[in-house]
Amino acid sequence: MVDSQLYSKCQDILINWCRGEGLKVQHTLLLIGVPENLEVGQIEAVLHTVRCWGRVRIRGRSFNSETQSLLVLCECREKIDPERIPPELRPTDKSEPWTVVIAKEITAAPDDFAQKVKNWLQAEGRTVEDLQCVYTPVSSQQNTSEPLLRTVSELLNQTRSVQVEGHSYRRLRTFSGVCPTPMGEEMLDPWLEQAYMMIEESECSHREKRRRIVESLKGPALEIVKAVKCTDPDASPEVYLNAINSAFGTTESGEDIFCFPAITSKSW
Repeated sequence: MVDSQLYSKCQDILINWCRGEGLKVQHTLLLIGVPENLEVGQIEAVLHTVRCWGRVRIRGRSFNSETQSLLVLCECREKIDPERIPPELRPTDKSEPWTVVIAKEITAAPDDFAQKVKNWLQAEGRTVEDLQCVYTPVSSQQNTSEPLLRTVSELLNQTRSVQVEGHSYRRLRTFSGVCPTPMGEEMLDPWLEQAYMMIEESECSHREKRRRIVESLKGPALEIVKAVKCTDPDASPEVYLNAINSAFGTTESGEDIFCFPAITSKSW
C-alpha cells in the first residue's frame, strides 16, 4: 500500500490526466505499481476480475520513477462507487498488489451536501452563480425548501435541454483504421463500443448522431463513411458503424481497405 502523500499526488495526476484525455473522473481510476512488462490485455484481465466497475478500458500508461512501475489510467463503464472500490488489486500471479486510486471529488464524505452540490456543478460545467441567477427568493411565510428545489429543478432542466440539443456531450475518440494504430487514436473494438453506446444512450436525432460519428473519423475510415453517405444520404448511424465494422474488422490494415478497388465511392 502506498503512503498517503503519494496517493494524494496520484489523485492530482488522475484529475489532470482525465482533463487531457477528455474523460470524466467519475468513471476513471488510476493503478499504481503495475509492472512494466505487462501488456494492456493482461492488465485489463486483472481489472475484469472485479465486477463493481463494469467493463474497463486502459486509456493510458506512464512510468513513475518514484514507484519504479507504471501508472495506468483506466476508464470504467459504470460510475465509480467509493464504498465498493477495493483499495488494491491482486494479480493472478500473486505478485505485488496494485493500489487503486480514485479522484478526490469521489472520495468526499457522502453526508457532505455542500461538497456534493459543488461536485455536481463542476461536472455539469456550472457555477454557484448559475444557481443564484435562477434562484427566486420567497417570503418567510412560505415553505423554505421550495425555492431551493425549484432552483435545482430549473437548472437540471436547462442542463438537460443543452445535452439533448447536442452542445454538451462526450466526444468519440479519433479512429482512422490505419494499422498499426497511430498515437492518439483508438483501435477498432473500443471505438465501436463507444460509438454504439453513444447511439443507444443519446436522445439526440439521427442527424446529430451521424455528425458525431463523422467528426471522430479521418483517413480510410472517413472515406468509408463518405461512400455510405454518397449512396444513401439518409443512412442510419448504425449503418455507418456496420460499414466500418465490416470493412476494418475483417482485414489486417485499414490502408488496405482504402486502396482496395472494391471499396470506393463508385462501388457503394
